[in-house]
Amino acid sequence: MIRIISIPLTILAYFWYLFILCIFHPVQWVCLNAFGYQAHKRSVDIMNFFLISTLKILLSTAVYKNRELIPEGKPLIFVANHQGMFDINGMAWYFRKFHPKFVSKIELGKGVPSVSYNLRKGGSVLIDRKDPRQALPELKKMGEYIQQYKRSTIIYPEGTRTRDGKPKEFAPNGLKILCKYAPDAIVVPVTINNSWKVFRNGSFPLGLFNRVTYTVHPPLGVSDMDYNTLFLKTEKAIKEGIE
Repeated sequence: MIRIISIPLTILAYFWYLFILCIFHPVQWVCLNAFGYQAHKRSVDIMNFFLISTLKILLSTAVYKNRELIPEGKPLIFVANHQGMFDINGMAWYFRKFHPKFVSKIELGKGVPSVSYNLRKGGSVLIDRKDPRQALPELKKMGEYIQQYKRSTIIYPEGTRTRDGKPKEFAPNGLKILCKYAPDAIVVPVTINNSWKVFRNGSFPLGLFNRVTYTVHPPLGVSDMDYNTLFLKTEKAIKEGIE
């Protein structure tokens, strides 16, 4: 019965998600070119609110925990496990106060309405995971950016999403470069749970009745410890929070 119900709801969810992406592509362009950064950021915030609301169509919820732990007025590096596409929308909306930028794979820089435009124009960086020579200066640029403007970046050290909720090995190099060029930054570990269940049947039909959670763990100062200790503590906090 649930599978039968999920079919029309999946169609509606995909339609809604694509509709929002297409609507906000020109909205972003107008906001950025006519009114500047703040207007563009606001348009992206609103877009992510509507995108994460897609979960409601799937009779699911997004739950956020412990945002009060995040310090203000500091450059921030949010580090999270990666389970599905709602990780991105959920974190972009949840952490909107901190002007989050993404460290994203270069393939997303073109071809996706709204998403590609925002990644290229909104301050995020696009890296080629197969080419360290290209990735290094991009990560350096991001570290320097959040250090200067006291904003935030979001990185998923697993690189690709997990299909069953079990975490993959965390790659240390991306976070290491960010820390090097943002020495005043605070690393904020975040555990995402149940996002993968939306896609447990593949791309169609989507899973229903899920409770996707985003849990913030106690922040860690980059300058308070050596990098290896920081990385291990960050990874441990995230993985121990996975259900």
